[in-house]
Amino acid sequence: MLAARNTKALEEVATAVKAAGAEPLPLALDLSQIEASEIVVNSTLERFGRIDALLNIAGAVPQIDLFDMTDEQWKSGMELKLHGARRLTIRAWEALKQTHGSVVFMSGSASLDPKPAFAAVAATNAAITALAKAFAEQGIKDGVQVNSIVPGAVMTGRRRSFLEKWAPSHNMSVEEATKKFPEEAGISRYGQPEEIAELLGFMVSPAAKWMTGASIRIDGGEIKGI
Repeated sequence: MLAARNTKALEEVATAVKAAGAEPLPLALDLSQIEASEIVVNSTLERFGRIDALLNIAGAVPQIDLFDMTDEQWKSGMELKLHGARRLTIRAWEALKQTHGSVVFMSGSASLDPKPAFAAVAATNAAITALAKAFAEQGIKDGVQVNSIVPGAVMTGRRRSFLEKWAPSHNMSVEEATKKFPEEAGISRYGQPEEIAELLGFMVSPAAKWMTGASIRIDGGEIKGI
């Protein structure tokens, strides 16, 4: 089952899933809406009869300076990435208990190195890591595995779009801006979406079944602390 707001991207992923030999169930909806979790879980159970894994990877929080960000922007960012994931996990919990399933939450490296320029990103991601830990504690009793991942700078379409807007305002070409971040962050390159997908796949596989309550960094060495 695939849920997202971007219908075009949703169709592209569904096509790739089908080409890989699986049966996709794409749902174009906004997970920040309270009723969305009910629709997702009910539709999944009606089609497949069970839920084995839940990957909470939806949501992007605005990168706006701490002193410029409005209350509405704070609320909007947290409503999708934090509360959308929380509602969906709670709604799917009974089905996950029946299958001894797995849940993974998507946090981000900003939570480990917060800065004023992206305070909301850092705060939301830190909350997600804590939320995953709380679910994991309950999961030990209920037979549900819960972990989170903390990715660093991954070259996604969203990051490219950000660099295209950021570069001119800092008197740089997009190529210069793209090269600048890895150098300043002390990493050799950006991560690729496929690398995040590989980690997610491992975390819901039998090989990782004893791992729960963990927060796994995948950032090319960006975070230097222990």
